[in-house]
Amino acid sequence: MLEEKGIPLFFPLDPGPGATIGGMLSTGCSGTNAVRYGTAKAEWFLNATVVLPSGEVIKTRRRSRKSSAGFDTTKLFIGAEGTLGIVTEVTIRLAPVIPTTAAVVQFPNVKQATEAVIEVMNQGVGILECVELVDDVFMAATNKFGMSKRKWPEKDSLFFKFQGVSPASLQETARVVRKIVEKHGGTGFELARSKKEAEELWDDRKNAHYSGMSLVEGARGWPTDVCVPVSKLPELVYETKKDLAQIGITSTIVGHVGDGNFHALLLFRNDEEAKIAKAAVNRMVRRALAMDGTCSGEHGVGVGKKEFLTEELGRGTVELMKKIKRTIDPLGLFNPGKVASVICLPNNDPI
Repeated sequence: MLEEKGIPLFFPLDPGPGATIGGMLSTGCSGTNAVRYGTAKAEWFLNATVVLPSGEVIKTRRRSRKSSAGFDTTKLFIGAEGTLGIVTEVTIRLAPVIPTTAAVVQFPNVKQATEAVIEVMNQGVGILECVELVDDVFMAATNKFGMSKRKWPEKDSLFFKFQGVSPASLQETARVVRKIVEKHGGTGFELARSKKEAEELWDDRKNAHYSGMSLVEGARGWPTDVCVPVSKLPELVYETKKDLAQIGITSTIVGHVGDGNFHALLLFRNDEEAKIAKAAVNRMVRRALAMDGTCSGEHGVGVGKKEFLTEELGRGTVELMKKIKRTIDPLGLFNPGKVASVICLPNNDPI
């Protein structure tokens, strides 16, 4: 919409297709651009108008770019998944559009790919907007899906997006990144030759969910994500991919590896396979927690990952979240049972 109006600004949070502004705020989303622009908690939502369970309407703060006046109540609702209030209006912060291009490179395995990412990040290379990992199964799915303009090598790969103030700065960033990835076994490094080619290349990454679903006709998908300190990512991705290869159901891995965050899509056709998928997701979460990570970097907790909250955050922190819920929503009206919600009895006594 901004581009159509000739306004050279954009909203940098970049979750999946179909995301809404209220949903982005409520899940504390981020997406592919987080390595450069951060997450929903990085001041992209300046304020929110919220209807509380009591019916009262509040505005969390004014429109200034920063404020140190009182508690940061905007962030109270970011990531609360609709359990504390209904967001009706949001003031967002926009970023300037900067010249951008994209590149892709293939690797022998996901471990070498993620090790290359760590070195690229530690070098402070140019302006790195996105670093995305996709595995060999995903690349096969992209070829099968049929929306791509090319046939990709079916190998574990990295997709990069670079920003720069000039073509020369983009070329220099690409040169440095190419040198690093080749040192880690990367091959076939390809830099987009035009804006159109860069968009087409990136579209293949953005079609991840639909490409993955094309692998098994009639299957349902179990998408999930975890996040760990970036230094732990190579081990986590390698161990998870090895685990998924042994369970007998089809799966793909994609990830915002510049943040230590990766996603898996597990495909299942019946209840038995659903149980296998759930067990694999639980192992993935516990693997991440053992590495001082989180059960979800982006997707949120909902009902499915509630059981891991105490293990991740500690009993005291979860109890504090429940106290906030009880105070704001004593009747348990909003999104009952989600995140750290409590169940309220008819006499309003929480249990």
